[in-house]
Amino acid sequence: MKTVRNTRRNFLKAVGLGAASLMVPKLVSAADKKRPNIVLILADDLGYSDLGCYGGEIQTPNLDNLAAEGLRFSQFYNCAKCSPTRNSILTGLYHQQTDIGRGKNCVTIAEALRRVGYTTLVSGKWHVGGTPMDRGFDRYFGMLGGACSYFVPDKTFRLDREPFTTTDKNFYTTDAFTDYALEFLDETGRKDKPFFLYLAYNAPHYPLHALPEDIEKYRGRYMKGWDVLRKKRYERLIRLGLIDKKWAPSERGADKHKSFSDIPPWEQVEDKKAEDLDMAVYAAMVDRMDQNIGRIVEKLKELKVDDNTLIMFLSDNGGCPYERNKTKDIPPGPAESYRTYDSSWANLSNTPFRLYKRFNHEGGNATPFIVHWPNVIKKRGAITHQVGHIIDVMATCLDVAGGQYPSQYKGYRITDLEGKSLLPIFDGHKRRGHDALFWEFMRNKAVRQGKWKLVTVGDNPWELYDMEADRTELNDLAGEMPEKVEEMARMYDVWARRCKAARG
Repeated sequence: MKTVRNTRRNFLKAVGLGAASLMVPKLVSAADKKRPNIVLILADDLGYSDLGCYGGEIQTPNLDNLAAEGLRFSQFYNCAKCSPTRNSILTGLYHQQTDIGRGKNCVTIAEALRRVGYTTLVSGKWHVGGTPMDRGFDRYFGMLGGACSYFVPDKTFRLDREPFTTTDKNFYTTDAFTDYALEFLDETGRKDKPFFLYLAYNAPHYPLHALPEDIEKYRGRYMKGWDVLRKKRYERLIRLGLIDKKWAPSERGADKHKSFSDIPPWEQVEDKKAEDLDMAVYAAMVDRMDQNIGRIVEKLKELKVDDNTLIMFLSDNGGCPYERNKTKDIPPGPAESYRTYDSSWANLSNTPFRLYKRFNHEGGNATPFIVHWPNVIKKRGAITHQVGHIIDVMATCLDVAGGQYPSQYKGYRITDLEGKSLLPIFDGHKRRGHDALFWEFMRNKAVRQGKWKLVTVGDNPWELYDMEADRTELNDLAGEMPEKVEEMARMYDVWARRCKAARG
């Protein structure tokens, strides 16, 4: 692709790296300190509109500031589920193609960047099998599993390779993940070698656990109810320029397949204070994550590397509708509780879209995506409507690092990279995007081809939407355009056979 290649050459020239930097493996040199550091931050079960800079009422000043000084994507996609997203973002492949825990057919970002001289660090939720130390990371702190108490580390916690336990009564996962990330940055950030930090928070994934002082900030704020707050988020998204006013907001729930129980109008809710508390705790978890991201940014400034550090922030899937309340007599918040919010508040989190985590309608797989890189992004506060996907993160990291994706690694043939670099977009250009993008999880399937999206829940009939006219997926055109449905369904089946996904 000519645009990407030229952009990359210009970038490498600007930072003092020549054509030799495209070759791997590469010995560390004085030029390494000019290569950008990379910080990839992943939230867990965060909805499209939860952040302030994406229309939400939750206080997220640090992420808002990164957006104001950087770039926001309005159409960025994940894999709609925790582990699939992590497999995909770390490898640049569709998750059906790879298994980081056991697979020999893939490399992780860490393995690829170590080949070009990067120190590789990870703190947080792993959830892809195996251990980070076996997949190219130099340092690790966090949980190998998918969910745990925020106040008591479970048996999957590790510090590097060793089991981790603590008697610290002030332990809280979001703080602890940041504490160790800061420690790792102190160890490496003053050296000439560039670093890659993957910071994978488990917030705001259930259980609803938050610190009392954070919860108190939000008590009573949700007494207005999900109907009023969803309308306000929708209006703010339009004002911010993230969505088009011609896209009608989806109705409350908007789930014709009845995957979850109907969401009642707020005025019919009996225990409004209990609902307010659920969402107050959820908001507090997001707030605490943002506070800790602020600590990371301050550390980068302290190390005097902030201008040449590429920060990317996104979520692994949309808001979670699952009701998994194991302690119904204990309210959400403290360590002894195990509560979730449900589809009612998840529908608010995913404003203005339909459906939730695990589904491939926009409510499940659309994510905020914030990019901050002062040395490269010159039009600060900009919003791009170009489409991106998490498979693009690996290609982007290699592009900015001057590396190449290997065809073999440790004697094994590596699956060809699926993603495309986002660097042209960061640099203010239009890139040649994907001809098509594909999704499948639990037989929930989708294809995005230009402005068209084909999507279905399970084995229900395909639905077809014009994403330029109707990104909220309300006007199904499948009955009017059967030829387009057939064309895209064939595309899906070709991809599904190639990637070993569920067939249409």
